[in-house]
Amino acid sequence: MSVRLGVLSTYPTTQCGIATFSASLVRHLRAAGADVGVVRLVDEPQGPTPPVVHEWVAGDDQGAPRAAAALDEFDVALIQHEYGIFGGPDGEDVLDLVAQVRVPVVTVLHTVLTRPTPNQHRVLAGLVERSAALVTMTTTARDRLVAGWGVAPARVTVVPHGAEDNRASAPTTATTRTRPRTLLTWGLLSQGKGIEWALLALAELRGRAPLPTYRVVGQTHPRVLEQEGEAYRDRLTALTRQLGLAESVQFDGRYLSGPDLRAVVRCADVVLLPYDSDEQVTSGVLTEAVAAGKPVISTRFPHAVELLSSGAGILVPQRDPSAMATALERVLTVDGVADAMADEARRLTAALLWPAVAGRYLDVASAARLVAVAATI
Repeated sequence: MSVRLGVLSTYPTTQCGIATFSASLVRHLRAAGADVGVVRLVDEPQGPTPPVVHEWVAGDDQGAPRAAAALDEFDVALIQHEYGIFGGPDGEDVLDLVAQVRVPVVTVLHTVLTRPTPNQHRVLAGLVERSAALVTMTTTARDRLVAGWGVAPARVTVVPHGAEDNRASAPTTATTRTRPRTLLTWGLLSQGKGIEWALLALAELRGRAPLPTYRVVGQTHPRVLEQEGEAYRDRLTALTRQLGLAESVQFDGRYLSGPDLRAVVRCADVVLLPYDSDEQVTSGVLTEAVAAGKPVISTRFPHAVELLSSGAGILVPQRDPSAMATALERVLTVDGVADAMADEARRLTAALLWPAVAGRYLDVASAARLVAVAATI
């Protein structure tokens, strides 16, 4: 009999990476035959509609016990953890929940910091203690848990992020020679995405190679929009004009549906991830780029180092437009470089696709349930 899973997470209509991740995971878990319900984290009540069975509304004094009761209707609670999605300082309200959940807890850690604050360390330590099993999406995150929180390696399973199959047939040589190249960065826009470094790299590339069309696709992150408006996007558009790149750079501020976004990714020749962070252990954008068979140029954040080191991309230092320009020149002008990177990306794809990833989650949840059942005998 398949394990019944209660998933605690943000979830559409919320627009954030964790919500998108959870929607895809739930869809593929259900496709695999699992009974799955979602306890959705929300700022305001939206009304549960399947697969959402309950909502934990921010600021509700009874939110944690009610969410725990909803999760206890399932065999295993699958908790998506990111500090910013739970209430309280550093999302500490999640500790109230796990203290009251009776079924085994499997926690998926989207962020594991090397330099957490004392309270961030306390929150994650409490969550680790109450979890029957832990999932990270990279070996780097697993190693950080072992070193920084003293977690036994056997308690942590590494499962890739997951991506839809978005591989396109290879374009003909004639086509690639006649149409302009397209460079793509996508995702919710916020300070730290490093788009300014990409613009400076394009300015440096000018004169050394034909400039590609650079598309920056995605709306400003809703939290950032509430606090700062479009200040970051405005700075980027001003820099674009200042550098004389207005004819080569396109800002698309829409939040695209899955099919529409995948169509945009398929049309790209190269994906550029100029992120500032050197802490990021999970990137859905990176996973989707590789699963689409796209050559990637990325700064050296941990997930990129793991996924691209076998040849699917080129790694450059953070905040280094000169290194980025050199990588772009190589990929765009040297025969065979982009093709070799795309070939390696396609080789990696099978393990990244959602059906395989959902199967791994079912294995972890089933094992956690069996251990809990055995403990009662």
